[in-house]
Amino acid sequence: MNISFVLNGKRVRCDIVPDTSLFELLRSQGCMSVKCGCETSDCGLCTVWVDGVPTLSCSVIAARVDGHDVTTLEGLQRESHAFAECMAEEGAEQCGFCSPGLIMTVLAFERELAGRVPTEDEVRRYLAGNLCRCTGYMSQMRAIRRYLGMPREAAAALDASIEKEGVA
Repeated sequence: MNISFVLNGKRVRCDIVPDTSLFELLRSQGCMSVKCGCETSDCGLCTVWVDGVPTLSCSVIAARVDGHDVTTLEGLQRESHAFAECMAEEGAEQCGFCSPGLIMTVLAFERELAGRVPTEDEVRRYLAGNLCRCTGYMSQMRAIRRYLGMPREAAAALDASIEKEGVA
């Protein structure tokens, strides 16, 4: 089956077998930022954008992106730099395996916010599908709050709720 789509701003044409996942296709195209931690749509590590919308690539058949735009972290190097710095400064990168999916989700959230500062509940809901086995979420949430410009009062409330209940 032949498909054509735009990957990180460049037209790609591929011959795929019908049951190829988008995750498999992206990895075969050299997009190593796209990780797969569960193959069940539960961890968020495989998050990419399809037409600007965060999408779990492990649960999408590659044929569905025919004619669409797909963006991976490789296509967002400039945009992701500031948030990646916040992650590193807050000690949130740890092993880094989950970072690309989290960064893709946070950048999509930032775009949706369009300059508005989110509430604690909005942050928790938007990031609920991103799992991390290393950090315990506190450092990631500090980086996200700082990056999104949340006021200190909201940051303190978010810290307290994460310590009590976890991120989801």
